[in-house]
Amino acid sequence: VEIYDQLYHLSGQDPEHIRELAAVVDSKMRAVAAQGRTADSLRVAVLAALNLADEVSQATSADLQLGHARANSLRMLLDEVLEKE
Repeated sequence: VEIYDQLYHLSGQDPEHIRELAAVVDSKMRAVAAQGRTADSLRVAVLAALNLADEVSQATSADLQLGHARANSLRMLLDEVLEKE
């Protein structure tokens, strides 16, 4: 795969998934570089990694909130059923 004009020889069970991940990383690095704050590829990579980590953190947080809401809803339904018995 090619990420930020560098070629990487990667292997794995799902080559298409690896290509998709590489495209996401490449895109994020190019977006960071386009802001013009730094030309150093290591700094671009670190800033891109921070952006990706933030996106994962936010998605995980949203998933947890949904999970808690769903668990609360199921608990209330269970309480209703148990009260009726």
